[in-house]
Amino acid sequence: MPELPEVETTRRGLLPHLKNRRFTDVRVHHRGLRTPVAAQLEERLTNATVRAIARRGKYLLIELSAERTLLIHLGMSGSLRITDAHSPRRVHDHVEWQLDDGRWLRFNDPRRFGCVELIDGPPLEHPRLKALGPEPLSRAFHGAYLHRLTRHHRVAIKAFIMNGHHVVGVGNIYASEALFLAKVAPQRRADSLTERECAALADAIKTVLKRSIKSGGTTLRNYLNPAGDPGYFRQKLLVYERDGEACYVCDAPIKSAVLAQRSTYWCPHCQPQRAPRLASQ
Repeated sequence: MPELPEVETTRRGLLPHLKNRRFTDVRVHHRGLRTPVAAQLEERLTNATVRAIARRGKYLLIELSAERTLLIHLGMSGSLRITDAHSPRRVHDHVEWQLDDGRWLRFNDPRRFGCVELIDGPPLEHPRLKALGPEPLSRAFHGAYLHRLTRHHRVAIKAFIMNGHHVVGVGNIYASEALFLAKVAPQRRADSLTERECAALADAIKTVLKRSIKSGGTTLRNYLNPAGDPGYFRQKLLVYERDGEACYVCDAPIKSAVLAQRSTYWCPHCQPQRAPRLASQ
């Protein structure tokens, strides 16, 4: 699933191609996405001009003229790309927008778990966005915030930081990687972390996300950026999907388990569990 770094990479890749461009044609070829595409989308978007592109968590927000916003979620397998005027549409290109220079913006989603929705008015008041936690790369997310919020939560810390109501965009890959950098076992109860550990974890989350964005995201299966290229952060993963391989720091074998229904990876030497303060799996 495209996570925050992949969505941010997409945003940055699209911005120079879309800003101040007008949609001259809009075509919906399959409305059966996670949320059905509205029947009026084509009519309401034709001749709209792109003013800016923002991101909230894993949502792309294409800000349009007339105080409207196109909200896009890439779902499990979605991607957006810019193609030339004569490039043929691919099988899973479900929605496409033609720009005033003749090129196309195309939304491709083989599994159809994404969404394309038009918002009138302030986008951050939309039900999908209103209850989200702070952005992990913002000043609002820091060690003191994390420590204060974890005091009454007995769930595993990995599940806690993946909850979008606590902090947005920390997906499974990046949670495992950040916990390794912070030397915190993923099974630790959230309320067991000290102030120092929370500060280290907040910093590690920022570091991992920034590194991934710099590398263009992580390609594990089918993520592609707007230019059609994969992300390269996978080559820099320290624990994720390295079960049984030697830790880069101490040579101990990386462990794996299913935690909160997600595959989890950690080094038992670098990330001691510190029993008995463990969350049940």
